[in-house]
Amino acid sequence: MEIWGGIESTVNRVGNRYFTQLDRSGHESREGDLEQCAALGIRTLRYPLLWERVAPASSTQMDWEWTDKRLHKLNGLGVGVIAGLLHHGSGPSYTSLVEPDFAELFARYAAGVAQRYPWIESYTPVNEPLTTARFSGLYGVWYPHGRDERIFKKALLNQCRAVVLGMREIRRVNPRARLVQTEDLGKTYSTAPMAYQAQFNNELRWLTWDLLSGRVDSSHPLWHWLTSCCQASVSELMWFADNPCPPDLIGVNHYITSERFLDERTERYPTRYHGGNGKQAYADIEAARCLARPAPGLPLLLDEVWERYGTPLAITEVHMDASREDQLRWFHGVWKACQAAKQRGVAMEAVTAWSLFGSFDWNCLLTEENGYYETGVFDVRAPQPQPTAIASLITQLASTQAANHPVLNQPGWWQRNDRFLCTPAHAVQLAGIRLETLPSAPAKPILICGASGTLGQAFGRICKRRGLAHVLLTRQAVDIADRKSVEAALEHFRPWAVVNAAGYVRVDAAETDVEGCFRENTFGPEVLATACARLNIPLATFSSDLVFGGDSLRPYMEADMRAPLNIYGHSKAEAETKVLAAHPQAIVIRTSAFFGPWDRYNFVAATLETLKRGESARAADDIIMSPTYVPDLVNATLDLIIDGASGTWHLTNGCALTWSELAIKAADMAGGDASLVVQCSNASFQHAAVRPAYSALASSRNSAMPSLDNALDRFLAERDTA
Repeated sequence: MEIWGGIESTVNRVGNRYFTQLDRSGHESREGDLEQCAALGIRTLRYPLLWERVAPASSTQMDWEWTDKRLHKLNGLGVGVIAGLLHHGSGPSYTSLVEPDFAELFARYAAGVAQRYPWIESYTPVNEPLTTARFSGLYGVWYPHGRDERIFKKALLNQCRAVVLGMREIRRVNPRARLVQTEDLGKTYSTAPMAYQAQFNNELRWLTWDLLSGRVDSSHPLWHWLTSCCQASVSELMWFADNPCPPDLIGVNHYITSERFLDERTERYPTRYHGGNGKQAYADIEAARCLARPAPGLPLLLDEVWERYGTPLAITEVHMDASREDQLRWFHGVWKACQAAKQRGVAMEAVTAWSLFGSFDWNCLLTEENGYYETGVFDVRAPQPQPTAIASLITQLASTQAANHPVLNQPGWWQRNDRFLCTPAHAVQLAGIRLETLPSAPAKPILICGASGTLGQAFGRICKRRGLAHVLLTRQAVDIADRKSVEAALEHFRPWAVVNAAGYVRVDAAETDVEGCFRENTFGPEVLATACARLNIPLATFSSDLVFGGDSLRPYMEADMRAPLNIYGHSKAEAETKVLAAHPQAIVIRTSAFFGPWDRYNFVAATLETLKRGESARAADDIIMSPTYVPDLVNATLDLIIDGASGTWHLTNGCALTWSELAIKAADMAGGDASLVVQCSNASFQHAAVRPAYSALASSRNSAMPSLDNALDRFLAERDTA
């Protein structure tokens, strides 16, 4: 099998607003993206030649400049193209999914593409017609915001007619052109009383491919529904039987949410899953979130589509909005399922890494611009797209190497016992169906030093939440400044990565305890780095904003000159140098001003508690720093470790402000009395250690952390439920 790639390119319409993924991801303006795709070993790319972009104002005025440049470059790189002409869109503003001229206008555009690029061999004229029709015609999410079977029918038939007419025009130019027709393929399970609805859903999922293949006639299971509820005329439906355009390759788009479970006992489920069909109320929930045993998943689906059509298959979208390790596990699991299907005789051609550059705001179905970003094979929050661990996995698979990332040996969230959002259901009969095999070999852990501290505790909590095997060690279990103790721990636990969350944290006490501070903050990390380097074990350790002298007029970047003002800062600066000298592949993370939901004594938590008692809270108004939400810091650090990052990184929640401004902001967001915050000078606290007046941090490498306001929102929510 091959590895293909895809770029999320949806142009959806909400009212009169258009939401364009290519702009959001930056691919619109980055020509260098294509070299990065080719470097992965990808030789075929689902690439957007979008109708809305090329012909936005008129079906006769087409601007090819952007597509010319990129297709010329892809040719030079030896990367084939599956041309996508409409991706979840309603078309340009002069038509829409429900206009009678939609299909003919689209076909005119498809003819223009074929004439311009006669060498393109594969097309997906319209991506996921059924899914788009559901969102636009049944659920009211996208334009024309229908909630009616008749609007759904118009949207679906118009798109499928567009495919037929578009391919007709394309094949006038290139008779060899293949139709790669994509659709979201899932399966619905249910309790016995909801079996009728599950059966309907499972017939509906085939409708795009059935229409194009000319299979929809009076004997089709959905004929009565289409002609009665949807009010489709016989001539509308039989047009497809008279003009068949079967896919040359069926593109299966598969997501964790593609498999659903229906249950009439709505009280068992969170209210957001409650729904119905107009006749009966029921819960509609992801099967992975409620079935006691995982659903059969992709193996069953691939067999079903192969048995139904006998047409070659490819997985044309593989993506998951999840933590990095689960993204890896999901892709690898799909790859293995497709390999097994191929061995069973299914004509599998490829697996497609979707959302190469990630996607934005799919958590609200692209109806708002909230900045919610799902990383893909690359992370575009860096100045240039930064490869994630998925890039390495794809390169391995594309070159027929065995995937070897340590996290692959542990189950994804959809396989773990903490996945349930309700009492697990046992109502589905799975006898005789191959269930996916869960990873069973022992998993190497991440070794976390500093179990008793705020950071170490947070690492333990979040590793458990993310399904990462880990071991938390106290100072009694391992003394990082003792070479024999460190080597014994590494030998015993055999970790695949080490996190040093230990260290001397008393900034003022360090002024009179220089030896103790340097032992814990400098010598200890150097010992760890030396031992980890010898065994080729990734190491992440933490530094501080206090390595800087405070004379900057802008946030400090990773490469800025260090000039610490106190003993603690000196110990951290020297540790940075020694760690990277001993272990150049280590990660050194500078951060500052922790606050988190599981520690009552951090500045934000303590200030809010003081204000809650009606007491005043003093805070410096002449020290500017950048606060860091501990869960975000831990998650970002784990991602860097999994991605195989190295060097110095700045990780904060990206807002430069004074301590008093932070106190007031937190009080306002918590509904407290911000007038009780007393703004005073840092000198009034009579600290033993000098603090830099300005130590805000920013990154020239990646803005991987959410905003401070977003972090405070989550802090307050988790603190209230803790």
